[in-house]
Parts: sequence; C-alpha cells; structure tokens
Amino acid sequence: MPTPADVITALEAAADPADIDYVARFYNGGDPSTEVMGVRMPKVFPIAKKFVSLSLDGVECLLDDNRYEVRMAAVAIMDFQARQKKLDAAQRQALFNLYLSRHDRLNNWDFVDRAAPHVIGEHLVGRDRSILDQLARSDDPHERRTALVATYAFIKRGEVADTFRIAATLADDTDDYVQKAIGSWVREAGKRDEAALVAFLTANADRLPRKTITAAAKLLPEEIKRRIRHR
Repeated sequence: MPTPADVITALEAAADPADIDYVARFYNGGDPSTEVMGVRMPKVFPIAKKFVSLSLDGVECLLDDNRYEVRMAAVAIMDFQARQKKLDAAQRQALFNLYLSRHDRLNNWDFVDRAAPHVIGEHLVGRDRSILDQLARSDDPHERRTALVATYAFIKRGEVADTFRIAATLADDTDDYVQKAIGSWVREAGKRDEAALVAFLTANADRLPRKTITAAAKLLPEEIKRRIRHR
C-alpha cells in the first residue's frame, strides 16, 4: 500500500527549480503559506495515477501539505479513484465527504476543475442535488465554483437545468474565477440546449459581466449574440 511519503518523494524527484515561476502562475488561491515545488501538471498527474490506491487518510495527509503540487496530486488521486468503474457506493460517498470536509484545502480553481465533476457531480447523479445550492451560497468562492463545475456530470447526460439554476444564483458574483466558470459551463450546457442558454443570458443580461456573456455566447449565431448584447 503506497504512503503519502511515496507520493511526495516522487514529486520531489520530478521538481525542477527552473519551473517554479511557471507553475506558480497557476496558483491564485490567495494563501501566502502555499509553496511551489516546480512540478508541471503533465508530470503531477501521472505520478498521482501511479499512486491511485493511496488510502483516503493518506490523501487527506497530502491535502494538509503546504505545497501546491502535493495538494494537486491529492486532488488528482481523488479524481482517478472516482473514475474507477469498480468503485462501490461507500467508497464514492467517502470521496464525496472528504472533498467537502476539506474544501478549505481545495483553494484554487484547478483543484476544483480537476475533481468536482467526478467526485461531486457523479456522486449526485440520481440523488438530491440541494448541496450544490448550498455551495453556491457559500462565502468561499472555491465552493461556489464547485457548485457549478460539478454539474458537468449532468450536462454530459443532457441534463442542463441544474447548471442554469446554479449559474443564475451566481450571475452577479464578484469573483473572477466564478464568472469564468459561468461562461464556460453555461456555454457547454448550451451545446445540449441552445434555447435554454439564450433564455438564461436574456434573463440575466443585466446581472452578468459583459465578458461572461461574451464567453457564454461564443458558439451562438451572430444574430442571437447581437440581440443579447443590445437587449
């Protein structure tokens, strides 16, 4: 059974001091205690996959580490575990619980984007989804981003109502990374239901920042874009 120390040793071996500044550009969590080792994500993810059998206690140990790449490895291990078809309901519930209980350590946009769709969204397929509405009202912008990003699990099944509902709750959010998530995820939902996307943008045009509307409407016909812009 692998240990957290095994994961950290592998990351340390892959670290390149010359890459510290490059990797640091991706961390925007606002935590001054977070350190960067200099391991690019294309190196982090294969290391995480190698240690996919790490226990959840071990994953939580990695989440407590101050290093960005160590926490990303923890998140990626959770994601790889959640993608396993053999995962039983109890294991999926445990991953879901760990993600939510330690969201304080998932304090960057890419932690959320890596794990929320499979760890949170897939667990909620066929279940009550009110937890997403609770997260959307959180004071923590990363929890609010999780509320929306998790809905990708539903979007890919053609279910878009949750995405548009959560996005409407967040329409006037002041956090830039929440707004970026709105633009990306409602655009994705619009691939399944263009009329729902147009209705969402029309109803929330006065609340959404212009750049969010532009991102969300990117794939719409030009005539519809103009109508939304000049509403």
